[in-house]
Amino acid sequence: MKPCLTVLAALLLCAAGCATYTWTSTVPQEKRCIAVPMFENDSGTPEIDALLTQYTLREFQREGTFKIGRLGKAPLKLIGRVIRTDLKSIVFDRNFGSRTAEYEYTLVAEITLVEVSTGKLLIDGQKVKAKTTFLTRGDMLTGMQDAGPRISKELARSIVDAVLAYW
Repeated sequence: MKPCLTVLAALLLCAAGCATYTWTSTVPQEKRCIAVPMFENDSGTPEIDALLTQYTLREFQREGTFKIGRLGKAPLKLIGRVIRTDLKSIVFDRNFGSRTAEYEYTLVAEITLVEVSTGKLLIDGQKVKAKTTFLTRGDMLTGMQDAGPRISKELARSIVDAVLAYW
């Protein structure tokens, strides 16, 4: 009989520590719809804005806290701007000395989350970035294009995490 009481006491003690945890989102129910217009592109990298917008919408859907709403109908609006892409040589081709074989690709965006009804900026110009690498195999442009979806997906996750972290 004593071992049962000990186990019961241990379970109650563990359960008491979980009292502050919640299984639901901390985002208020009336704010769980978000509009995401096309990101602006100040980076000079063609089409990265469309790709990042697409992956951000997918990530919001995958994560599940927010529903995607139409502009003007949703209580929240996420404004995004791709501000920079950086390439850094990390591996060189031994056969050609100075030709790069692998690059580190960094994508930086700035996000602003607006409460539509009041115009209040919940997140104001927060910078978010992601990194990936790609091999050139003699064609840097194709390597960079192939890396676009990977880095956009990674940056989209960081963007959604930043929005969720507000609450």
